[in-house]
Amino acid sequence: MNHNAEHCISFQNVRNILDDQATCVFNGKVIVSHGAQKTDSNQSNKNLLLSNSATAHSNPQLEIYADDVKCGHGSTTGALDKESIFYLRARGINEQDANNILIKAFAKEILEEFFDDDIRNLSEENLNLWIDG
Repeated sequence: MNHNAEHCISFQNVRNILDDQATCVFNGKVIVSHGAQKTDSNQSNKNLLLSNSATAHSNPQLEIYADDVKCGHGSTTGALDKESIFYLRARGINEQDANNILIKAFAKEILEEFFDDDIRNLSEENLNLWIDG
């Protein structure tokens, strides 16, 4: 992402769900050029690992050559939260359904950002098919 003028805005929000022996690489780079004052840029990469064999590599990068900007980046990688699974299980939900609920919640944060209802609905249908198998 190149910001070459004043008052540029960008938000990158990338999510990956990895199972089995899947591997992903996120190489994100934001460049704020000289003179691109008042730029607001944020980069986020979150990875959900569903197996011990899955791996995620995240490389968010910022190159800032202007003074008056607001830029940030972050990355997280982890497994499903055991306390959240326990919470759902304590309410009578079996383990597989509890896992599926949490996986869908992780992905739905991205789906809710889609402006086009048709694309969001199609994406959600495909997500459900993949998770529910």
